[in-house]
Amino acid sequence: MTAVSLGMPALPPRGFGNISATEPFPKAAHRELGNGQLRANLGHATHTIRDKRLRVVSELPDWEALRDAGSAIKTEAMSRLPELLTQFEEQFTARGGTVHWARDAAEANRIVEGLIRETGSSEVVKVKSMATQEIGLNEYLEERGISAIETDLAELIVQLGHDKPSHILVPAIHKNRTEIRDIFLKEMPGVDRSLTDEPRRLAMAARAHLRRKFLSAKVAISGANFGIAETGTLGVVESEGNGRMCLTLPETLITVMGIEKVLPRAQDLEVFMQLLPRSSTGERMNPYTSLWTGATPGDGPQNVHVVLLDNGRTRALADRHGRGALHCIRCSACMNVCPVYERTGGHAYGSTYPGPIGAILSPLLTGVEAEENSSLPYASSLCGACFDACPVKINIPEILVYLRGEDVEAKHGRGPASSGADGKSNGRRRALPTQMDVALGAASWALSSGDRLGLLEKGLPVARALAGRDGKISRLPGLAAGWTQSRDVPAPPSESFRSWWKKRAAPGEGDGAARGGAE
Repeated sequence: MTAVSLGMPALPPRGFGNISATEPFPKAAHRELGNGQLRANLGHATHTIRDKRLRVVSELPDWEALRDAGSAIKTEAMSRLPELLTQFEEQFTARGGTVHWARDAAEANRIVEGLIRETGSSEVVKVKSMATQEIGLNEYLEERGISAIETDLAELIVQLGHDKPSHILVPAIHKNRTEIRDIFLKEMPGVDRSLTDEPRRLAMAARAHLRRKFLSAKVAISGANFGIAETGTLGVVESEGNGRMCLTLPETLITVMGIEKVLPRAQDLEVFMQLLPRSSTGERMNPYTSLWTGATPGDGPQNVHVVLLDNGRTRALADRHGRGALHCIRCSACMNVCPVYERTGGHAYGSTYPGPIGAILSPLLTGVEAEENSSLPYASSLCGACFDACPVKINIPEILVYLRGEDVEAKHGRGPASSGADGKSNGRRRALPTQMDVALGAASWALSSGDRLGLLEKGLPVARALAGRDGKISRLPGLAAGWTQSRDVPAPPSESFRSWWKKRAAPGEGDGAARGGAE
C-alpha cells in the first residue's frame, strides 16, 4: 500500500481484529442494564470525570475558539491526508525510523509479528493503544506464542481479568476496587496474599509487577496520539509514566498509528495539548507527554518502526457525510456525558470504540450493513450532549441520523430488484415492508389530508375504551410493544381538539378553523 492510494475510495477492510459484536446493541444493552454494580460504577466514574472537566474548561475564556481551531486543523489534515502521510514518511525515515503501510488488521498484525520475530523476543510491553485493540493484536500475538503485557494500570486490570475494555480512556471503569483486588490475587504472579483493596496497595502491587517487565523487555509496542507530518514526530500522552518507560527502555519500539492521527505542523500541538487533557481526564496538562522523531543514537530505542494503519479509514474518508468522525482525538468526552453509555457501559456496543463515537466510527470503518454495526446508530437519544462536549466539534447526532438512513437503505437492499422512473432496474433490492414502514406509511396517508385525519379521529372513543378503568394502556401489539414494555400509555381523549372546536366555534367559523388546522 502507498500513500498515493489513499486518495481513492476504499473497499471495506478485510479484517477488523478479533473484537467484534456477537449480538446487536439492544439485546446486549438489555443484559447490561440488569447489572446493578456496573451501573453504580459507571455512574460514579462518569460523573466524577465530567465534573472535573467542567471545572478546568471553565477556566479558559477562549475554550470555544480552541474547539474551532482543533476542528479546523483536523479538517485540513483530512483534506490533505495523502500529502501529509507522504511527508511524514519522508521525515520519519530521514531520522532513522522505518515506516510500514498496513491496509487492514491482518496486514498490520503480520508486520508487527515479523518485527518482533526479528528480535528473537517472545514477550513485549505495551503502551495503551486503541489501534492495537482495534486490530486484535494481543490476541493475534498470543495465538503465536508471544506475550503482550499491558502496562497501563486499567488495561492491565482488564487483561488479567480476561475482560474487554469498557471505556476509551478508563478501560476498567466498570470494575470497583474490590473486584480489582480479587483479580490481582487470582492472576498476578508473586502478589502479596494479604493484599487489600486500598487504592495505594493496589497501585504498589501493579508497580512491582510491571517494573520487572519494564527492565526485562527488549521490545515495546505503542499507539500514537499524534503524528507530525512536518517533522516526522510521534507523540504519546499519558498519566502514569508507564508509557515513558516503554518508549525509552527497550531496544525496539513499534508504533501502530491510525492514518487519521497525522497533523500538518508541530505548532498544531499547541491547540491539542490544551484540548485533549481537559476533555479526557479533566487535567490542565498531561503528566507525561513523550515526543520522538525516528531514532537518536545513544538515546532510547535504536530500532524504531511505525505501522500506518488504514483498516477502513479511507472508506470513512470517502464518505462526505461521515468523514468528520475521523477528527476524533480519542478523549472520551462524548462517552462521559452520554445517558445511554452511562447506563449500559461499553461492552454493550460490541465494538473497540464504545459510546457515541463508537456508534458512528465502527459503522463508518466497516460498513453499517455489517450485522454487528446496524444497531449502533440507534444507540442514542440524539440529545446532542456529545456534540457539545466534543473538543473538535464532531457533529455526532447528525452523523447518527445519516447512518440510520444508510441502515434503512441497506435493509431495503434485499428482495426483488426495483425499477427506476425509466422502468429499468436500478440495481437496488427491495425488502418486504417492516412494521415501521407500514406505520410510517399509514401516518403519512392520514396526516396528508384533513378529511382522512378526521375519519381516524372518530375512532378515539374505541381507543379510550381499550385503556380500561385506570385510564392507561399497559400493553400494545407488534412494534409498539417495545414502548409499553417499560411505560404505560395514557388513554387518548374522548374527542379530538378539531371536533371540540367545531362544536364550540361561532357559526361559520368551525369548518374554516378545522380546515385551516389541517392545511
